[in-house]
Amino acid sequence: MMNTAELLKVFNRYRGNAIVVPGRGGRHWVKISDQPNRDLPLGDPAMGGHASFAMGLALALPGQRIVLFDSDGDLQMGLGILATVAEQQPRNFYHFMLDNECYATTGGQPVPQATAIAYDAIARACGYPRAYAYDNLETFAINVERILSDPGPVFTALKVRPEVENEPIGSRTKWRTRSQVQAVAEMKKELGIAER
Repeated sequence: MMNTAELLKVFNRYRGNAIVVPGRGGRHWVKISDQPNRDLPLGDPAMGGHASFAMGLALALPGQRIVLFDSDGDLQMGLGILATVAEQQPRNFYHFMLDNECYATTGGQPVPQATAIAYDAIARACGYPRAYAYDNLETFAINVERILSDPGPVFTALKVRPEVENEPIGSRTKWRTRSQVQAVAEMKKELGIAER
C-alpha cells in the first residue's frame, strides 16, 4: 500500500498543465500543487459525486487534460459512472482511484468486498480502453508518465493506506483554502472562460 501524499507528489512531477480534481486526496494536494488555479478541490460535493463532476468537466473542456483522484467509497456509491465514462469516451479524462478499503471520512467502516474487488477489471469490463492497478509507489512512479500520455479515458486503481478521521466533521482541520465557488471562478479566469 502507498501513502497518499507520496503518490500525489510523484503524480505532480508529470502533471503538466492538467486540471486536477483532487477528491479524497484534496487535503494533501492543496499542499503539493504549484498550480492552484488549475485545481478544483471541491471537498465533498456529495459522496459519489467526484467522478460525475470530473467527467462533465472533461466533456465541457475537451482541450484540457482532466485528472480525478476518486476513492473506492465514492466510486461504490455510483459505479454506473464507469459505464457512462466508457460510453462517452472523453479522451482527456484520467480517473485515478485511491483505494483505502474503507470509508475513512466517516470512521473507517470497510467498503463492501474491500479486499476482493478489482476496480481496474470493473472499469475495463465497462469499456475503459485502459485500466491499471498499483499497490506500490515504485511501480506507480515508473508508469505514471505513460498513463498520462495515453489517450483517455484511463482508469487507475491505487492501493493506499487508510487515513481514518474519527473527529466530528465540524471539529476537523479545515484544509480547503477557497470555497467551491472561488475555486471554479479562479479556474475559469485561468482558462479565459468568460463569466455570463
